[in-house]
Amino acid sequence: MADILVWPQDLLTPLACYPNIVPFTRSGGRTLGGIETATRTDLGFWSIELTEVPVHSVAQRRTWLAMRKALGGRPGLVVVPAWSQDVAPFASGAFEPQILSLHADATPFSDGSEYVQGAISIKSVGVTGIGQTVIRLRVIHGALDLSGVRFSYGHALYETGPLIDLDGEIATVSIWPTIRATIPADAELEFDRPTCLCHLASDDQMGAGIDPIQFERRSVQFVEATDYWYRLAKGLI
Repeated sequence: MADILVWPQDLLTPLACYPNIVPFTRSGGRTLGGIETATRTDLGFWSIELTEVPVHSVAQRRTWLAMRKALGGRPGLVVVPAWSQDVAPFASGAFEPQILSLHADATPFSDGSEYVQGAISIKSVGVTGIGQTVIRLRVIHGALDLSGVRFSYGHALYETGPLIDLDGEIATVSIWPTIRATIPADAELEFDRPTCLCHLASDDQMGAGIDPIQFERRSVQFVEATDYWYRLAKGLI
């Protein structure tokens, strides 16, 4: 199993996050009129940019350097948050924070912390296999309109297209990209805080040094680790 880091989103929190689709199209050649045609495919990958990341404190600066060392440039694997509160299907139609609660016996964890539960609860309906572009979702708690939202499963990030069908609490939607790894039936999907498994976009993305600016901010760009999903599907990892 490859070593996978997790971006410390509660310490190195950007002011803005840009999870963008980088589509892959096929050229159909040029027409007699000289216009080049292009055909859309289901291939492509995610590009995620975290901008204006505060690195004010010693803890933030040390964590930045530790992450840089651990990643070692592009080969490293890191789970990157794809903040999507602006489009998340909250039941109220507005942002809802995660819920802190106790266990069934009204006790917290051994360290006194409470159980964190997402404000959105949506599960898969049936098994969705690798390469599929349509998924059925059961809304336990959240909005029924699941068009144009993002979610993740196992750190594979997806974005939905227009709603295809709605039957009670079960929505059928198209998704992009194609399913990276099989999603089993009745799987709990992450809509509150979706994530994406990534590499650094280039070896020099996490440059750092002494900066006299007290409130220094940095930016970093990632690309989806499609090579990981390929090797996983082939049984190589």
